Amino acid sequence: MANNHLTSESKQLATWYFTFAAILFGAQLLFGLVAAIQYIMPGFLYGILDFSIARIIHINALVVWMVFAMFGSVYWLLPDETGIETIGIKIGKLLFWIFAAAIVVVVLVYLFIQVGPADPTTIWFITEGREYIEAPRWADWGIVVVALGFVGNLFLTGIKGKQSGIVTVLMADMIAFAGLYLAGMFFTDNITVDQYWWWWVIHLWVEATWEVFVGAIAAYGLITMIGAHRKVVEMWLWIEVAMLFGSGILGLGHHYFWIGTPEYWWEIGALFSALEPLPLVAMFIHVLYDWGKTQGAEMANEHTDEKHVKSVVTNKPAFTWFVLNAFGNFLGAGIWGFFHTLPQVNLYTHGTQFTSAHGHLAFFGAYATILVGMMYIAVQGTNGIRVMKHTKASLWAVSMITGGVVGMTVALTIAGYVQVLVSRAQMGATWAGYFDGQSGLWFTQAMDWRLIMGVITFLGFIFLAKDLLTTGKNPVHEK
Repeated sequence: MANNHLTSESKQLATWYFTFAAILFGAQLLFGLVAAIQYIMPGFLYGILDFSIARIIHINALVVWMVFAMFGSVYWLLPDETGIETIGIKIGKLLFWIFAAAIVVVVLVYLFIQVGPADPTTIWFITEGREYIEAPRWADWGIVVVALGFVGNLFLTGIKGKQSGIVTVLMADMIAFAGLYLAGMFFTDNITVDQYWWWWVIHLWVEATWEVFVGAIAAYGLITMIGAHRKVVEMWLWIEVAMLFGSGILGLGHHYFWIGTPEYWWEIGALFSALEPLPLVAMFIHVLYDWGKTQGAEMANEHTDEKHVKSVVTNKPAFTWFVLNAFGNFLGAGIWGFFHTLPQVNLYTHGTQFTSAHGHLAFFGAYATILVGMMYIAVQGTNGIRVMKHTKASLWAVSMITGGVVGMTVALTIAGYVQVLVSRAQMGATWAGYFDGQSGLWFTQAMDWRLIMGVITFLGFIFLAKDLLTTGKNPVHEK
C-alpha cells in the first residue's frame, strides 16, 4: 500500500499492520488447507509436516493476524477520533517490527523443530502445548510488551486529544485485552485449574474484549461510510460494553461443563453467552433504519442531487464486509454457539465437529469480516478515493470467501451430527464408537466438502489480495 495520500504517521503505521495481517491471513488459510487434506489423506506430507503442527499454525495465525489488524484499525481511527497525531508513534513503529519478527521466528520454529523434549525448554522455546495459545513463553512475554506499548500510545493520545465515546471504550477495552491474556501465561499441575484459567483467555479474551473492540470499530466504520449519527452508535456501543463485559463473564460458564465447577454455571453460561452478539446487531439495524429513512427523505426531495444520493455509501466493499459482520456475528457466535452449549446438548456435542463448525463461522462472522472492511477503508484513505465502489475482484472475493466459510460450517455441522448420533448416542462414547463415527459415509463426505469449501475460500482470498493491492488504481472509483 502506497502512502502517497497519507499525511498521518499513525495511518501509515496502520497500513503496515494491515499488510502483515493480510499475509498471515493467507498463511492461516494455506495451513488450514494442508490440515484439511491430512484429515482425509493422513499420509500427506508425512514426516515433513505433522497434522498437529499444521493445525497449530492454522489456528495461531488466525489469532495473530486478527490482533495485527486490530492494532492497525486503532492506529487508523485514532487521528480521526482524537483530532491529533498518535503520541509515541516511533515506539509504535518499533513495536511493530518486534512483533512481526517474533511471529516469523515462532512460525519457523513450529515448521522446522516441531517437537521438543518433555522439559521446561519446550514451554519456553518451542510450544506451550495449550490449544489455541501454543506460543512459547518468550513470545508470550513479547506479545505482552507489545500490547502494553500499544495501550500506552492509545491512552496518551486519547487523554490529550478530543474526547469521543469510541476512543473511551477502546481505552477501557484494551486494558482488559492486555490483562486477560496474562491468565494463559502460568502453569498449574492440576489440569482442572489449568483449564479454568485457559478458558479465561479463550473465552473472555476473545469473546468479551474482542467483541467490544468490534463494536467500537463498527461504530467508527458506520460514521465514516454512511454518516451514521454518533449518538446512535455510541449509545449501542455503551449497551454492548455493559452486556458483553457482563454476559461475557457470566457466559464463561458454558465452558465449565467438564471441569468440575458447580452445576449452576451451566445454565448461566449457556444463557448469557447467547446474549453477546445482540447489541452489535441492534446497532446495525438501528443505524441502517435511520439511514434508510434519511435516504428516503432525500429521494423524495426533488431538488436533491441524484448522484449524491447514489453515492451515500462512501466505501461499498468495506460496507459489504461490515454488514456481513453484524449478521455473521449473530449467526456464528450466537446461533451456532448457542445450539451446542446448553449442558444437556453439550453432553453429546463436546469434542465433535460441532465445535469446529461454530469456531469457523464465529471467527469469520464476528472478526474477520470487519477487519477486512477496515483494510478497505485503509486502501480508500491511502489512495485518496472519495467513493470506493465494488470491482469484479472485490465481488468475487466477498462471495467466494463467505460462501466457502458458510460451506465449511455446514459440512462440519453435518459431520458433528454424525458423531453425536453414532459415536455418542448409539455407541455410548466408546473408543470403538469414535472410529465408527469417523468412518461413516456422511462423516467422510462432510470432510471432503470441508476441503472443497476450503479451496473456494482460499481462491477468494487470492481475489481479495489482488483487489486490495490493485483497486487503488482502478478508474471505477470516484477520486
